[in-house]
Amino acid sequence: MHQDSLAVSKFGLISFRFAFIYFLIYFNPLIYFNAVPGLYWIPQLAILPFDALTFFLNDHLFQIRPQLNQMGGGSGDTSFAWAQVATFLTIAGVGALIWSVLEWKKRNYLTLHYWLCLILRYSLAGIAFSYGILKVFAMQMYFPNLSQLATPLGDYLPMRLSWMFIGYSEPYQIFSGVAEVMVALLLIWRRTALLGALMAVGVFANVVMLNLSFDIPVKIYSIHLLIASMFLVWQERERLFAFFILNKSVLPATLYEKKMVERWQKTGRFVLKVAFFLSSFCYTTYNYYNYFVQYHTDVSKVLEPIQPGIYHVELFVKNGDTIPESLVDSLRWRDVIFDYNGAGSLAANDSSLRMRYGRAYFNYLPDSLGKQVEWRVMNWDSLPAATFAMDFPSEDRMILSGEKGGDSLHLVLKKLKRHFPLTERQFHWISESNR
Repeated sequence: MHQDSLAVSKFGLISFRFAFIYFLIYFNPLIYFNAVPGLYWIPQLAILPFDALTFFLNDHLFQIRPQLNQMGGGSGDTSFAWAQVATFLTIAGVGALIWSVLEWKKRNYLTLHYWLCLILRYSLAGIAFSYGILKVFAMQMYFPNLSQLATPLGDYLPMRLSWMFIGYSEPYQIFSGVAEVMVALLLIWRRTALLGALMAVGVFANVVMLNLSFDIPVKIYSIHLLIASMFLVWQERERLFAFFILNKSVLPATLYEKKMVERWQKTGRFVLKVAFFLSSFCYTTYNYYNYFVQYHTDVSKVLEPIQPGIYHVELFVKNGDTIPESLVDSLRWRDVIFDYNGAGSLAANDSSLRMRYGRAYFNYLPDSLGKQVEWRVMNWDSLPAATFAMDFPSEDRMILSGEKGGDSLHLVLKKLKRHFPLTERQFHWISESNR
């Protein structure tokens, strides 16, 4: 019995060493220097050796891809990200082995255990604040715009479908955001840390399932958040088992109780907690609120005289040639959409614009006289992708004449009275039939 308990104890120590190294690398506490003016270079400098080792190990060991893609354009599941996880696992494994050889007779790591759990608590809290507050303002997933509503459902990839599913319902998005903010608030207080960790497991498990089920490329990151939450819960396994399974009374938790004897220690802990709350909650809320106000600012005056809507391309003349409508011609424009926020799209294959789900996207802005409109691929582009003179022969018609990519174009557009029932945000307490 003694040998078995000793073996378990040794396994526990080895697994702790592995977890300590891995979590310390992945949830790098130096990241908090990003919030200190002039010190943002510290976490960037610290990650450089790990990046170099990732490329080296991939070339000589992992070979996930011959050339790792480090710039995923928003994707967190790139080949580099997977090679990075493999690198961190390798470092943690080798480091735990060496550490175990050097300290084989060590009985516990109470201090290191306390600091690891503290780092994970505040890492999860900061992340939950960031994502949660964004959802509270219903700004992570947007309500489907006109271009998305006009795109056939079958053209969407699973991720975009899930994004619009959540963005459609502001109450659902706000509800999930409130849950994440509650996780953060509970985690930063010692007495509620276990409840916060339990709630984090539920919240992040839902996020992981969404990412796995809809192929959302944040799988690696969300799985790590779930594992970290489960790690914190696992530290209280004996108390939880006794309370929930054995129906026994349990003693108060001591996991996060570290006596601060000196006055400067107590003051320092309080100051750091307040600083964390101000930077993670207050500052984040302030930034997202400004973003919220900016996004919901009425820009209809700026976009005049263009009326947002879906326009059918009645006449399409390119370089003097009239191109008739055809369902098989992917280059001939079928419709043009001017959305409410200065974004637009057209139904055609046009590689000079942003192609997404069978539509070419652009941003538009009329001049102050309302006689000319410029299209840009991105808002910050210095040169327009197209420039058109505008004429409005009737309330529901628009004529565009100008140049795009070296081609002269003459378009006659007719505004359609297209109605999407989805935009009504329907909700019924009583439903007499299945719609």
